[in-house]
Amino acid sequence: DYASVGVQPVDSLVQDVLIQSSRTDSSSKYISGSYALHWTFANELNVMFIAVYQKILQLPYIEDLLKHVKRHFIARFESEIRQLVDADCLDIPEFEIFDEEFEQVVRAVEEKEEAEKHKRHSQPRKFEDTRKFQTTAKGAKLELEELAQTGEMDLTSKGRRQGGKMRTFAERHGAADGKKGGKKSGKKAKENRVWDGQVTKESMQILDYSGAKSDEGNDSSRSVSALVDERSRGARTADGIYEVADVAERPAGPDDKGGFVLLGDEDNTDDDDGSNGDSASKKSAIGGFFGMFKSLTSGRVLTAEVLTEPMARMREHLTNKNVAADVSDEICKTVAKSMIGVRVGGLQNIRKLVEQSMETALTRILTPVTSTDIIRDIEQAKQQGRPYTMAFVGVNGVGKSTNLSKVCYWLLQNNKRVLIAACDTFRSGAVEQLRVHVRNLRALSENQNVEIFERGYGKDSATIAKDAIAFGASNAFDVVLIDTAGRMQDNEPLMRALAKLVSVNGPDKILFVGEALVGNEAVDQLQKFNRALRDFSGQSRPRHIDGIILTKFDTIDDRVGAALSMTYTTGQPIIFVGTGQTYTDLRKMNVSQVIRALLRA
Repeated sequence: DYASVGVQPVDSLVQDVLIQSSRTDSSSKYISGSYALHWTFANELNVMFIAVYQKILQLPYIEDLLKHVKRHFIARFESEIRQLVDADCLDIPEFEIFDEEFEQVVRAVEEKEEAEKHKRHSQPRKFEDTRKFQTTAKGAKLELEELAQTGEMDLTSKGRRQGGKMRTFAERHGAADGKKGGKKSGKKAKENRVWDGQVTKESMQILDYSGAKSDEGNDSSRSVSALVDERSRGARTADGIYEVADVAERPAGPDDKGGFVLLGDEDNTDDDDGSNGDSASKKSAIGGFFGMFKSLTSGRVLTAEVLTEPMARMREHLTNKNVAADVSDEICKTVAKSMIGVRVGGLQNIRKLVEQSMETALTRILTPVTSTDIIRDIEQAKQQGRPYTMAFVGVNGVGKSTNLSKVCYWLLQNNKRVLIAACDTFRSGAVEQLRVHVRNLRALSENQNVEIFERGYGKDSATIAKDAIAFGASNAFDVVLIDTAGRMQDNEPLMRALAKLVSVNGPDKILFVGEALVGNEAVDQLQKFNRALRDFSGQSRPRHIDGIILTKFDTIDDRVGAALSMTYTTGQPIIFVGTGQTYTDLRKMNVSQVIRALLRA
């Protein structure tokens, strides 16, 4: 049950804490008469959430409750709140419809607190169940006996003399009973000594998976099903074209739990342990909200001096999001220049204006200016009687071959005949890796029109690519995917070889495969790859990077700055985003989702 509270406690909070800033501590608790108040901020929306209760009550979960109410309220009314900032907005949303969801949040938080309380007061573990017990002599002996009983002792004792195996109590007494019964076992032949590290015939047979097994069919089906993630699979358009899913989509899987779930609990995005990081973020939030009151403008004209501090904070924010330092500096300079001389009014504040201008600038940078419709380009090349060629380039270890195979799977789903040119003649195992991918892709797709063109190792990659394109043209292949060796941007001999491959074969699309984990390194890599293609090509109109595949995008949370750095440096779009290890883990980048991640506090 909830009691009606007048405006006096809230007014006191606003007057003492927000306007006069008379408090010296960083606590989010405020006492007004017989009431206690806790609060939290949503700086991006200029909204303050306050919980008021009688101070005699002990509510240890109040901070957690405020956090979750804030998440659910913003998730439901974010667009309506943003419209309220507009001076022309006269319609007040009906926030009363949130009451039912608020009750669900309260119940969920109380149940969570009760479960944690029960866990804290639960009976402690026995000493025998701890790791420390396993380090004692008694614990080690029991562990060996359990291994011997389950048969795992043979696996852990490979290479040891069989006479040293520990017998269990039952085995020892069983042997004694056999002796009492007068039964004599046959004489055991002498066994050959097995030295440590020696490979025996028995161990080779255990590790040999090349022969036919009784459950070979089941193993094959299990291995094939593990190569795709049905939750990441794309969808077909009305024209029958298979399109990969958007990176912002999170399809619900069969393991998802039903019922009401507190937003954020599944990712553990907030620290609930009262660490220093949590208090630091709280101080930052308080400072940001105080700054809102101090930066209210009415009829002001923005100048370079006024924009200096907010732009410095925005530059630091972008750098923390993994944007390259030079790129964030240039973007902030451009945005500041566009805002000088702008007259503001109403209840607008400078920080919000900076965010809006930055959002416009980021949208302009990340929105592709060239066509990204590869299927249409393939059809145009087919009408010309030639295969469409794509070269995958990049530094070592970023996943060129893996993402090439993902692109191949996408093309096979669109009924294209694909030829993979194994032009990585430098790295040991590169050709074998592509063979495995081709075998897997044939097993996964109804359209099995995928082959590999190889000439072994140590050969000229440009010549192999040329022969592969000729082979693809004569055998009616729709697409030729050229796999190249990974090379560091400062390795001049390998960069010359790459420039030769490009100039000799003229691929339709040169895709740079880069990691989403890098920051300043992304700019250096792309600039030097483009410079090498220009300086070493020997052509009057040299080629450059045409598009980007951003890999390991599922490992960076909201630090998506590499996408901005690469696009800003080259002016070319991000064609695909790699999000996992299966063939369906290929996504399209959602520009609005990336911008929200970049501007999120």
